[in-house]
Amino acid sequence: MAYVSQEDKSKLAPKIRAVLSKYKMKGTISVRHNSTLVVTVKSGVIDFGADWSDVNIYWIHEHYKGVARKFLTELLNAMKGPDFYDRSDIMSDYFNVSHYTDIRIGSWKQKYKLQEVVK
Repeated sequence: MAYVSQEDKSKLAPKIRAVLSKYKMKGTISVRHNSTLVVTVKSGVIDFGADWSDVNIYWIHEHYKGVARKFLTELLNAMKGPDFYDRSDIMSDYFNVSHYTDIRIGSWKQKYKLQEVVK
């Protein structure tokens, strides 16, 4: 069963912050329903083409290009961490994952702020 605690978040946070810093991005890290690690990107220099959106982590390579793709891929890997596993078998309706990940670009309440465009 998917589970992520505040302790797990604390362990993963330094690498997540390092990726945010590397790409000159600002964001928050949170835990939703003790099963999902959420990173909300608040502002930065990468143009995602929208002021808020939920990133489909399974389609990053198809929906994003250039620096945005590199950033999101590194961010997702940092969010998963070294203890991540996914032993799910969708054919038998069996889901077994260490924790879920969710990346948000801004939110409907507080839009993403583009500082300067990097292509």
